[in-house]
Amino acid sequence: MSVAPSNRFQGGKAFGMLKARQERRLAEINREFLCDQKYSDEEDLPEKLSAFKEKYMEFDLNNEGEIDLMALKRMMEKLGVPKTHLEIRKMIAEVTGGVGATISYRDFVNMMLGKRSAVLKLVMMFEGKAKESSPQPAGPPPERDIASLP
Repeated sequence: MSVAPSNRFQGGKAFGMLKARQERRLAEINREFLCDQKYSDEEDLPEKLSAFKEKYMEFDLNNEGEIDLMALKRMMEKLGVPKTHLEIRKMIAEVTGGVGATISYRDFVNMMLGKRSAVLKLVMMFEGKAKESSPQPAGPPPERDIASLP
């Protein structure tokens, strides 16, 4: 897949078109999961798939529908759980069943919806719970004087 969808567009326009195409492709895969009887008993499946799609698109650095070693390493660092290259390779092998060197969106969703607890799944679930439990205060911080400082 080429980076630019057409020679007519460059920069932000080309990137926007590329992201829109990727989003359509992932939405199509989400529809397949919604129609699959295997996941019919899954609670809040449309919301979960939407969240998975957003998270996957955030870390699919090359926009080819796959998360490679460097993208997964970046994801783990951003989540505050840095891993070595060897640990990342083991995580990819765990998710793909040892078949591939990259994580496809289907592999990612199967892992997140599956009963097996992969390391990546646990980290992703922890990240979601951490965001829920620590809401950021709104507005400017309260004014303090020198006496209140530690």
